[in-house]
Amino acid sequence: MKLLSVNLGRPLASPDTDSPGGVTGIDKRPADGPVTVTDPGPKGTGGSGLAGDTVCDLRHHGGSDQAVYAFAREELDAWEEELGRPLPNGTFGENLTTLGLPVSGAKIGERWRIGDTVVLEVTAGRIPCRTFAGHLGERGWVKRFTRAAATGAYLRVVVPGSLRAGDPVEILHRPDHEVTAALQFRAVTTERELLPLLLAAGAALHPEALRQARKYVAAHGS
Repeated sequence: MKLLSVNLGRPLASPDTDSPGGVTGIDKRPADGPVTVTDPGPKGTGGSGLAGDTVCDLRHHGGSDQAVYAFAREELDAWEEELGRPLPNGTFGENLTTLGLPVSGAKIGERWRIGDTVVLEVTAGRIPCRTFAGHLGERGWVKRFTRAAATGAYLRVVVPGSLRAGDPVEILHRPDHEVTAALQFRAVTTERELLPLLLAAGAALHPEALRQARKYVAAHGS
């Protein structure tokens, strides 16, 4: 398991975003050298966990619980075949493109060590949006991505440090529950009856998903 690339975004004007200023940081490109990784702080004020990576809409993106976004090269390859076009690392707006790591199948609370020092913890899957669809330019993209549920994973920074392409990835901890990033994604999008299952992940779960699960259980039971 290794890191193929560390991808950073610069502000780019887009007609497909409602962010202030009409710009997005989704167009991410591989960095040439090491990139510093830190906890960016709470959502709403904190942006990306990667130095040099731009988050343009702090209402919906960035912050401690989605400081870094990872996507597997294997899943990009599958989309390449389906879409019939090349998808370079970073095309899905991911900060980390990995190889040999089941990212969408990672468990909430799972911890990865990347390189010598950095430790990241899985918090949630990625919800597709209009900006993502516009960036890809594929008809019906939000529905197609949602149906596939190969969502990638958001991560929080547990131990800061620096990353670079080629760094090894090690799974340090895999929790004793069955709540994966893909399951969490399905629960908060198309299969809300799965929401009670998310409670098994506890405080490791992204706070927004945890609130959704608790609200559902309060209204419908477990």
